[in-house]
Amino acid sequence: MIKKIKGSFEQFAIASHLIRWTILAIPLSLTVGTLVALFLWLLDKATRLRWQQEWLLWLLPLAGAGIYWLYKKLGRNSEAGNNLIMDEIHQPGGGVPARMAPLVLLTTVITHLFGGSAGREGTAVQIGGSMAHLLGRWIKLTEKDLRILLMMGIAAGFGAVFGTPLTGAVFALEVLAIGTIRYDALVPCLIAAVFADTVCSAWGIHHTHYAIHFTDGKATPFIPFLQMDLWLLSKVVLAGVAFGMASYLFANSMHLIKHYAQRFIRPAWLIPVAGGVVIIVFSWALGTRDYLGLGVYSKEPGGVSIVNAFQAGGAHTWSWLWKLLFTAITLAMGFKGGEVTPLFFIGATLGNTLAILLGAPVDLFAGLGFIAVFAGATNTPIACTLMGVELFGTSHVLYFAVACFTAYYFSGNSGIYKAQRLAVPKRVEQD
Repeated sequence: MIKKIKGSFEQFAIASHLIRWTILAIPLSLTVGTLVALFLWLLDKATRLRWQQEWLLWLLPLAGAGIYWLYKKLGRNSEAGNNLIMDEIHQPGGGVPARMAPLVLLTTVITHLFGGSAGREGTAVQIGGSMAHLLGRWIKLTEKDLRILLMMGIAAGFGAVFGTPLTGAVFALEVLAIGTIRYDALVPCLIAAVFADTVCSAWGIHHTHYAIHFTDGKATPFIPFLQMDLWLLSKVVLAGVAFGMASYLFANSMHLIKHYAQRFIRPAWLIPVAGGVVIIVFSWALGTRDYLGLGVYSKEPGGVSIVNAFQAGGAHTWSWLWKLLFTAITLAMGFKGGEVTPLFFIGATLGNTLAILLGAPVDLFAGLGFIAVFAGATNTPIACTLMGVELFGTSHVLYFAVACFTAYYFSGNSGIYKAQRLAVPKRVEQD
């Protein structure tokens, strides 16, 4: 009888806990979902204006100097971006300033307007983190609860910006440390991500739809009870290795470019100016502007883009490498935005190239690269597998998991987030 009473009290405490976090998620999700919707709307307008007014690219170095000045005068510790939020979750300290949200929103739009190669996830996550910290400070949460609220902010921003709330929730739990997941914020993060995505969609924001039309109905010859194509699976493993190596190359290129730029370019405001000049020179030398901006769509119908990479002939052999270089230079040299959408581009175009080399389905391998390069660069294989399900459906979930897990291991113990901690190394030494 006593055990039953204790059990009832326990369930009551759990219900109270979830109701409390649901109440806290409502204002956070309303704010983050609305700001992300505004950000995506402005980003679309900036991209279309850049397509119409191609001369704007020539002002990219000047835009870089302006971004440097804005952060120098107004940013304070906001310059650290996503890493600041992750550090604050690991070890509360100076806090996440509310000014981070409007500042990163404005400077990311400037980056895209003038032709920088960047994404949008970083901006959305920083919006979520700064708004979460502001709310937590207003209602005087404890350090433990503030950590959970910050994770909810990450989940809300990520889920809303890509229209993938389940991925957003798991990403917020998985990205903090390599090899482990925080479960203390599992349901609060899911609630925040779902609410924020709903709010963002309610503002009329429509996310890009991707489709994999390939159907895998072929069993392995001579093994009738094994209902999968082992030959195709082996190609997916090989592609996963390549995706992981691309993740490793991207992350280390960013770190190296940033290190050497800060070491050799003086004064500091010249770093983004130099980065802008390099982007202009590369665009001129290649004779294309397909590697600028987000890269989800191309101005020209036959250009290289994420959407076109799902079709044969939608990418060139080295498209993935050019996007990698354009993005690494843009972000490492002081421009603002996220890394994830460029990682989608790198993965989808690399998948397109590998499909042709291996004789595999183009749309399937573009989709695998889309999620697997992201998995390797952020060390979040479970979240990225779920992203494959949310974006492409459940038909190829085994291939999603194999590609993401393989890329995760072959990307090494590094990643794009320096504040990400190493909890469980990918290679464990034998006793």
